Amino acid sequence: MTPGHGAPRRGIPFVVSAPSGTGKTTVCRALIERDPRIEFSVSHTTRAPRAGERDGVDYHFVDEETFLAMVKHGRFLEHAEYSGSLYGTSHEALDAPIAAGRDVLLEIEVQGAAQVRERRADARFIFLVPPSMAELEERLRGRGTDAPEVIARRLAVSVNELAAVRGFDYVVVNDALEDAIAAVAEILAAERAGERRRALERHGREAALARGAGALAELPGAGAPTSD
Repeated sequence: MTPGHGAPRRGIPFVVSAPSGTGKTTVCRALIERDPRIEFSVSHTTRAPRAGERDGVDYHFVDEETFLAMVKHGRFLEHAEYSGSLYGTSHEALDAPIAAGRDVLLEIEVQGAAQVRERRADARFIFLVPPSMAELEERLRGRGTDAPEVIARRLAVSVNELAAVRGFDYVVVNDALEDAIAAVAEILAAERAGERRRALERHGREAALARGAGALAELPGAGAPTSD
């Protein structure tokens, strides 16, 4: 609904999740660079920085003791364990920009997205999926950042993550990068304009499940009727 005359616009939290290796970081970074109306929510994590990552820009890198203290004091909107590391989004990362009318992009894991869904009725949820599980495995190995046992664990987790698609509003297959970026940008524009139905017709979860989009075709019962 469009705010009435004189009513300040509140920002929209857009949540982007995907199985590891699907390219959500690349897609999100491109959106931030191209869209001045949205800002990136920097999460906290206990994992070690990867090559080129900067503290306070890519993540807030903290030790486990600090992270658990933040959990204890209720500072996280969502937090989850993934592949042996902790990840979390603080309330502060959203509250100020949303109140100021700016949209916020949250790049978070599937577990965290489920928590945001329970706590933020204003959030919109976008799920990126790989073209296939074989392609996902190739991408993970091609990154060269994880040991073989870590890759195997991530692939096993990815199967369960794909099943979590039913908790998302939109689905975008990240096959061709520029097409995926354009699709997410179209969703953002439609939501801002109050044209949610149009966005759902093109990129909605139900349509994606019905046609078995990307790796969703490999889910048990793909293409069958779905319901929440």
